[in-house]
Amino acid sequence: MENLVLRTTEDRISWLTLNRPEKRNALSYQMVAELKQALKDSISDALVKVIVIRGNGESFCSGADLDSLQKLQQNTFEDNLSDSDHLKELFQLIYESPKPVISMVDGPAFAGGCGLATVCDFCFASPLAKFAYTEVKIGFVPAIVMVFLLRKIGEQAARKILLTGDVFSTEEAHRMGLVTEIIETEVLEERVKEFALRLCRQTSAQSLALTKKMISDVQQMNLTDALAYASRMNAIARSSEDCKKGIQSFLNKEKLVW
Repeated sequence: MENLVLRTTEDRISWLTLNRPEKRNALSYQMVAELKQALKDSISDALVKVIVIRGNGESFCSGADLDSLQKLQQNTFEDNLSDSDHLKELFQLIYESPKPVISMVDGPAFAGGCGLATVCDFCFASPLAKFAYTEVKIGFVPAIVMVFLLRKIGEQAARKILLTGDVFSTEEAHRMGLVTEIIETEVLEERVKEFALRLCRQTSAQSLALTKKMISDVQQMNLTDALAYASRMNAIARSSEDCKKGIQSFLNKEKLVW
């Protein structure tokens, strides 16, 4: 049986390719399991600094597949909760990854696939990409993806796209802050690689991990707790080897390549 997620590593970039083009890379239980494992492997791999998620074929990801949706009708509540937790773990793994995760979108990203594209730290998309949270149109709820979407673009913008289920363009996604850059298809991969390599060479892996953790944590705190936490993290960072190396390089006017 062919792998539903392909993983290759080059120049400290781990490329994770959704590999169900005949099903528009729909998120089956097995694909979610394979993507979770590929992410865990990339996170634990000392040779990897940046992770890229992309789709094979004409779609990035169409969301849950029809077989999964049909099975939902026979599932018990416990079955559905277990399946929901399985998907939740995927999104949480991406969001809390200590390594930056980039999505490369060159085609439709709908429902859970839209959530997958936009939960990443960065999203590079071509003008051919289309986005939509279509759950309300089939009597479903964009439950898990909503948690991350609200954090990313706020309530007002999220209400519009979650409650209508309408398809929106790459340009609209960029205006809302869901897409980092719009890049033509023929140079999309090249631009993503260029950006990922810049992160690899110009930033400290330790600093990236701590900064990502803080972005996640401080949003849950009141101002006093957030500032106390920030002060503590500041002190921790100052004593790190990366910080000492970076400051020494700056003082000596030496070019630093991480």
